[in-house]
Amino acid sequence: MRAYQAVFKLRLSLGMQYRAAALAGLATQFFWGLMSIMVYDAFYTHSSAVPDMSFQQVVTYIWLQQAFLTFVMLWFRDNELFNMITSGNIAYELCRPCGIYGFWYAKLVAQRLSAAFLRCLPILLVAYILPGRYRLSLPANPGAALSFVVTLLLGLLVLVGISMLIYISVFYTMSPTGSIMLMGILGEFFSGMIIPIPLMPAWVQQIAYVLPFRLSADFPYRVYSGHIPLQEAVTGVGAQLLWLAALTGFGYLWLNRALKRVIIQGG
Repeated sequence: MRAYQAVFKLRLSLGMQYRAAALAGLATQFFWGLMSIMVYDAFYTHSSAVPDMSFQQVVTYIWLQQAFLTFVMLWFRDNELFNMITSGNIAYELCRPCGIYGFWYAKLVAQRLSAAFLRCLPILLVAYILPGRYRLSLPANPGAALSFVVTLLLGLLVLVGISMLIYISVFYTMSPTGSIMLMGILGEFFSGMIIPIPLMPAWVQQIAYVLPFRLSADFPYRVYSGHIPLQEAVTGVGAQLLWLAALTGFGYLWLNRALKRVIIQGG
C-alpha cells in the first residue's frame, strides 16, 4: 500500500501545478454551461409537456457537470500509460515491486482529483452568485449534501475502473483510438452528460439504468438536487459498490492475463 499511496501523493501534487491550464479551461466550461442552460430554458419555456425534472434541478445538474467534469469524462486520458504499453516501456513497470493494476489505478484517481480541485471551487462559487434562474442551488438538505459527497467519490472510483479497461484493451489493439472513442461516446451519453437521464425516452432510460456510466455523474448530481430521495440514494450506493467490485475485479484479472502475453523486444 505504501507504493500506491506514494504514487497517489506524487500525481496529486504534480497535477496541482497545472494552474494555468485549469484557469484556461474555466472560461470554456462557463461558456458551455451557460449555453446549455439557455437551451433548456427555451425548452422549458415553450414545451407543453411537464418534464420529470424541474428547470432549477436541471440548472444545478449542469453546473455540477461543469464543476466536476474531470471526474466523469472518459476521454480524459494519461498518454504516458498508452505510450508505455505501445513502446515496450511497460518493462519498467513490470520491474516494480508492486501490482501494476493498483499502481495505475491510484495514479488515475489522483490525476482526476487534482484537476477537479483546481476547477470545481471557482465554478461552484460563480454559479452560486449568478442572478435568478441560472443560479446553482444549494443541496436540498444536509443529508443530500453528505450523500452527494459519498456518491460522487464512489462514482469517481467506478469511472476509473471503467477507464482502466481502456488501458488494458491497448495490450491487444496497440492503439487507444478505438477504445477511447467507443467508451467515450457511450459513457458521455449514458452518464447523462449530454441529456439528463430523466429527460430521455423511457426505453433509453432502461438501458442507462442497466449500465454503470450513470453512477458516476447522473446519480450523484440528482442526489444533490433532491431529485433522488435519500432512501433511493442508499440503494444507489449499493449499486456503486457492486459495480466497483465487479469492474476492478474483472480489470485486475484481465490485466494479469494480458501481461502473460506481453513480448518485449530490443535492448
